[in-house]
Amino acid sequence: MVRASQATTFSSSAYFDDRGPHGTAQPITERVNPHSRPIVSYFFPKGVGEFHYGERHPMKPHRLTLTNALVMGYGLDKQIHHMYNPRPATQVELEMYHDHDYIEFLSRVTPNNQNEMRHLIDTFNCVEDCPIFAEMYDFCRMYAGASLAGARKLCSGTCDTAINWSGGLHHAKRGEASGFCYVNDIVLAILELLRYHPRVLYIDIDIHHGDGVELAFYHSNRVMTVSFHKYTGEFFPGTGKLDDNGASLGKHFCLNVPLQDGVDDEMYLTVFKTVIEDTVTAFRPTAIVLQCGADSLGCDRLGAFNLSIAAHGECVNFVRKFNVPLLVLGGGGYTIKNVSRCWTYETAVLVGAEIPDELPATAYDPFFRDSEWKLHPPLTGRVENQNTPASLQKITISIRNKLRYLQGAPSVAMQEIPPDLEGLLADEDKNQEERDEERGTAFAGESRSDRCIARHEYFEGDNDVDHDDCAPPSATRRNPISASTRRPRARRSRGRARGRAVTVNGREDGEEVDESSSVKPAKTRSRIRSRAKPRGRITEKDKDKDVEDMDADVGGEPESGVEPVTPVDVDIDI
Repeated sequence: MVRASQATTFSSSAYFDDRGPHGTAQPITERVNPHSRPIVSYFFPKGVGEFHYGERHPMKPHRLTLTNALVMGYGLDKQIHHMYNPRPATQVELEMYHDHDYIEFLSRVTPNNQNEMRHLIDTFNCVEDCPIFAEMYDFCRMYAGASLAGARKLCSGTCDTAINWSGGLHHAKRGEASGFCYVNDIVLAILELLRYHPRVLYIDIDIHHGDGVELAFYHSNRVMTVSFHKYTGEFFPGTGKLDDNGASLGKHFCLNVPLQDGVDDEMYLTVFKTVIEDTVTAFRPTAIVLQCGADSLGCDRLGAFNLSIAAHGECVNFVRKFNVPLLVLGGGGYTIKNVSRCWTYETAVLVGAEIPDELPATAYDPFFRDSEWKLHPPLTGRVENQNTPASLQKITISIRNKLRYLQGAPSVAMQEIPPDLEGLLADEDKNQEERDEERGTAFAGESRSDRCIARHEYFEGDNDVDHDDCAPPSATRRNPISASTRRPRARRSRGRARGRAVTVNGREDGEEVDESSSVKPAKTRSRIRSRAKPRGRITEKDKDKDVEDMDADVGGEPESGVEPVTPVDVDIDI
């Protein structure tokens, strides 16, 4: 029992809020069976919500702590198959996309030495929106490591959906910070997915344009980026107009849906489902990355849309139903009580669980007092809707026309290998067959161990060659075409045809006696001399004799009546 003197804190607030008639959600206690639903993995780096950008900065990593508390309070951890505390990303992993000098700067800069590194701070744009705060590099490594871990689990097939609410910082560039983002974990995760998946679809429902991800894959046809955002030309980051379509190989693989202030649930869901369904049909992705920035909700500190938590979650549910490996990330969101409620609800959507509107009791109940501890507070109708059905129809038609240029999903036969794989392949030891493949595929996997039998070699049985003690022949019959172009017998090429070669003037090209075989002198002399014919008129008797000689030859055919131009009579001396 709490004493009267201890019933209040120094701030005159009660220790625990009395919800009265509003009720409290009871946590789910039944665990999900692994075979009954798609496998969901949940990544939450321990301590990622303890960092602080600054007192007046709108980005509050504490929202991650609130989200995790609500997820556990609802008992959704019983519905999630795997929960991970992933390791931080290494510097090598961060440099898969970012410049080495930039990562080195992030690892060395601190609030204590930032005055000495002022020139680098300006160079890498770590000013105002991206301030230097304590242990900033550790924070970047944590959320990037969680996104990389989720991508690896999807590639290995150990889960169907991976969730990392600490990720989704989509503004960071290769060599500078931007828009509260220092390391672009989305690009790193997509590069990891491209090691296994041929085509990746990136969907961004943050109110700000996902310029960092779009820029990274602006020239690639293996990644299609689709961003739904507010665009006026002045709203940060000032990019993402309808006509930005990509370039080079990435032409028409970049889609932007610019919207105006006050878009409501019905309009947003209509254009979202139409665009995404057409995009998935045309592009046929093998993996999807979904950035769920919650600053597109109504009543956001920096946003100007009228979306409810239910509509925001319906976008996630629509993408989930494609049954494609899905990586779900966080992003923007600056009214932290609404951000935590939104991502908790979407976690329930992804695991297929129904949760009540009453929030569970947690240590952070005072954050939700003004909304009477409800999961779905009223957030819509606060901003005038400046979008019209005609303007949204124009956007939809324009995007459909762009998708017509795709002409089916792209092939990946000749695509560039993602970074770091080339070095790994170069370090592997290659056997003889793999080295043959590098020189050419004609001889790869072929080898011969059988004996090469000369065309005129005699034997009594199978491979029973006569081996008399005799010296090898001192000369062989010349090629009637050219001796200079004849290939040496001892180096017979692999794959040479064993049948009859093309004849030129009645003789076979390359016909010769194998020097390595032992041939009986008498037979060799008689056979060679029998080929020689005196010049002059050919009689019928000579023709019959030619036929008999060829029949005695192995695989021979009757020679034509035309004699060779330069017959040679070779005598072999024993």
